[in-house]
Amino acid sequence: MVERTQDEIKARHDASTDMFGFDREVLAQSMDLTTLAAAGYDVSQLDWAPIAGEKLESNARDYLTFAIDKVEDHRGISADRSVTKLREYAWLMGRDDVVAAMDAERYEQYGAPMLHAFAQTLDWPWPESDALSRMADGLPCSDDCEEGCGR
Repeated sequence: MVERTQDEIKARHDASTDMFGFDREVLAQSMDLTTLAAAGYDVSQLDWAPIAGEKLESNARDYLTFAIDKVEDHRGISADRSVTKLREYAWLMGRDDVVAAMDAERYEQYGAPMLHAFAQTLDWPWPESDALSRMADGLPCSDDCEEGCGR
């Protein structure tokens, strides 16, 4: 895994246009104290170690599971936040191919196609679920879904 430098992380953090800061939240986790301070965070009370390496990948795997739950539960804002955060995890891991695969998909069905591209490109498992497979293909979870993914 090729990880990003502190300068690269700060530059991406500073260039963010995400009004909710979901992407910056993930990026900040991988900043050291000096970079956090330079990015405007109050580090005076922090006992901090940036997330990197296996821990970064572990966090991304855990977050993918969380994100899939949000898709299955038709949670619009949470699902959108999850796509944003997973894109940043992929970027932090130096996986521009994963970012490109996600960006090649349209955000539909609560981001299921984008999450599937994330998992598939990393060769991570995707749950066996008819509804989730349909959503990953850009279809409603079922033909009679009344929770929003069929509209």
